[in-house]
Amino acid sequence: MKILSGIQPTGRFHWGNYFGAIRQYIDLQDNEQAFYFIADYHALTTIREPEVLRSFTQDAAIDLLALGLEPDKATLFRQSDVPEVAELTWLLMTLTQMHLLEKCHAYKDKRDKGIAADAGLFTYPVLMAADILLYDSDVVPVGVDQVQHIEVTRDIAQRFNRIYEVEALKLPNAHVVDSTAKVPGTDGEKMSKSYNNTIELFETPKRTKKRINSIPTDSTPVEDPKDPDNCSIFSLYRLFASDEQQAELAGQYRAGGMGYGEAKKQLYEAAMDYFADARTRREQLEQDSDTVEDVLRAGATRAREVGRIVLDRCRSACGLTARH
Repeated sequence: MKILSGIQPTGRFHWGNYFGAIRQYIDLQDNEQAFYFIADYHALTTIREPEVLRSFTQDAAIDLLALGLEPDKATLFRQSDVPEVAELTWLLMTLTQMHLLEKCHAYKDKRDKGIAADAGLFTYPVLMAADILLYDSDVVPVGVDQVQHIEVTRDIAQRFNRIYEVEALKLPNAHVVDSTAKVPGTDGEKMSKSYNNTIELFETPKRTKKRINSIPTDSTPVEDPKDPDNCSIFSLYRLFASDEQQAELAGQYRAGGMGYGEAKKQLYEAAMDYFADARTRREQLEQDSDTVEDVLRAGATRAREVGRIVLDRCRSACGLTARH
């Protein structure tokens, strides 16, 4: 079984990224084949500063390796290092119907808000389909809001196979990841870069503590009981703590005599302990850029080997000469 996932390098990863997706993607790397790419082509629809894109891409690679992605188990590469994906995108574009793309969320959201959408955003689902189909992917782990893209990918693949009367493209299936409910941000809303309410995975300890301390709380007096089930601090603490630790802190909430400052302190300590090993690995990787680059280049070589096989099938089906 082949697993495939892509992650956009549009900023530093935060707690929501990790618990909502990255942790589960890494858990899936023990399958027969896992391909993980840093989607720098996709990021071009929003990032126009070249040095920013290079920096975010490098940070994404370092973060994934630090968090537990193992190159011996999974193939990690930059999307742009596999030119075959751009060629397959064009082959798919020639038969993708406009009405299919007009239904896609990203385009509809911008259009409904009166924001002009460029061709890159409009055709984004076709590039995503090429990303998936190029590696004969069986399973694509996605959040609920991304299931539509897998459905579009299947539609495009089925149309290609039907038009050319071949089975050149394998139909992938979505694996909806457990999003750990809603990871609350510092304002209580869902943690998201667009809301500016994130806590980054590898911020400095001082910055992490400051972000935690900025989480608003109600005015319940210190001596009064408090409800852990209606507190974003406790919701975040659950992500890091064992069942026993959760029960202990919940008891302190309900007993009264504990202020929210103490709960924030325990959240900070739990988070720092949880990511301690990853933080150490990241510091080491930051000093060893050659190793990170070697991993990405080796991953691209492996990805191209697989991708060329699929692309040649498609080129032959279309009447083009196979390259290999």
